[in-house]
Amino acid sequence: MALRVGSIVVCVVLWHLAATARWNLGVITFANVPPPAEVLEAAWQLLRSPKLVAHLTSSLLRVGLGFGAAALVGIGLGLLVGRSRWARDALLPPLEVLRPIPAVAWIPLAILMFPSSEGSMVFITFTGAVFPILLNTIHGAEAVDARLVASARSLGTRRARLFLEVIAPGAAPSIVTGLSIGMGTCWFCLVTAEMIAGQYGIGYFTWESYTVQNYPNIVVGMLLIGALGMGSSALIQWAGRHWMPWYRPQRGAQ
Repeated sequence: MALRVGSIVVCVVLWHLAATARWNLGVITFANVPPPAEVLEAAWQLLRSPKLVAHLTSSLLRVGLGFGAAALVGIGLGLLVGRSRWARDALLPPLEVLRPIPAVAWIPLAILMFPSSEGSMVFITFTGAVFPILLNTIHGAEAVDARLVASARSLGTRRARLFLEVIAPGAAPSIVTGLSIGMGTCWFCLVTAEMIAGQYGIGYFTWESYTVQNYPNIVVGMLLIGALGMGSSALIQWAGRHWMPWYRPQRGAQ
């Protein structure tokens, strides 16, 4: 624990030195980077602002809806593709074509497809989360021990119960990993999503701060998105550990 806290302290100290001394390293310069003290002051002003609740509520709602839809689609399709040759041949090629497309490239099409800007922003967060969840679920479904599947079938387990009671629990560790990664990318895509339109949201706050050259607020928005993303991913991992009491991953030497 001390080492983890110490690493953060070292990063903040280096940031303070680089910003106050305006380091110029040739390929990168810190001349316009605000020091931690200015960022802390900007964070305090945001904390006292009545708009903070509106920013947080808007972003949490968009991320929640986008991530929830991505979890349903990603897990459902992942289990199907991972265990069905027909589904793999029919669905995986178009999904693999869509997967490398970055979230920002979806903005024009999202505006055309959805009549409301809220729908467009939720869709962008959905695209950021669905593919990590999908690919990890496919990997987990494929890796389920064939002996477990054969044993369940020999006992007369039908297809629906086989998925629910054997394949889904067997793929659960990979699914939880995909959900954790997907939540992180969902927050990653939030700034892109809230560039479309809107008056509230952490991503919108960050982008607006850039347009008006309020550099401390840019860093505040970035750090807030990072903290929310880290916290929500940690929450998923915590829930996964309680959902899978039988699974204990091996850890490296301490």
